Amino acid sequence: MNQHGLLGLVGSGEYLPVLQEYEDYLLSAGPSRRYVQIPTAAGRESAERLEFWRKRGQEQALRIGAEQIFLPIYNRDDAMREDLAAQIDGAGLIYLSGGDPHYLAQTLHGTPVYDAIYRNWQAGSSLAGCSAGAMALGPDIPHFRKLKEVGDPGFDLVPHVRVIPHYNKFFKWIPDTAAQLFLKAPAGVNLLGIDEDTAIVSSDLTNWKVWGTGAVHVLNGANPQKFHPESELVTARTI
Repeated sequence: MNQHGLLGLVGSGEYLPVLQEYEDYLLSAGPSRRYVQIPTAAGRESAERLEFWRKRGQEQALRIGAEQIFLPIYNRDDAMREDLAAQIDGAGLIYLSGGDPHYLAQTLHGTPVYDAIYRNWQAGSSLAGCSAGAMALGPDIPHFRKLKEVGDPGFDLVPHVRVIPHYNKFFKWIPDTAAQLFLKAPAGVNLLGIDEDTAIVSSDLTNWKVWGTGAVHVLNGANPQKFHPESELVTARTI
């Protein structure tokens, strides 16, 4: 029996129709239709940009018949607020959206908001991270200029996976075998390049299903592999 809810990792496309079915699947696996959006990774963007993300999430919530809970957690003070943390309780889906993954992890670590995220995921809420959110769920968050080095601490909820989001945008013209020259993960960690508008989901953090329109690139080992939607991929905790 799983000791936590589903976990999703998304290359890009949060709140868009292309991932509507995926987000509805995550939400339906949780205990309610409460769709909790945590925009902390974008917390240093403009007010207009933050409102853009709120409205986009609202549109998705309407499409999938969910109750939108957009939590204005933009900085460390916000993350320390017990009233905001309490609104995470009972969520069907907790969604960490895009922006700056380093800022996201630094802002939420050791706060009531993070405690509520973790507690509810352990109790059965689905948890997903898109782009920055996906990167922060791993053991470390790489610096794109120093990808071969150990990065800043992540939340370590998926300790054996490092995500490179927007993979087809950054490496569109480079074969996966060549991309490996630029990319590396710590020992025992699977390196996954997730294309835009593409996502994976798992109930056990080892067996994952691919959703969306792109592919997931497993970049460890001598022979990189590519998995398309409806494929199943396995990420063992050691390689």
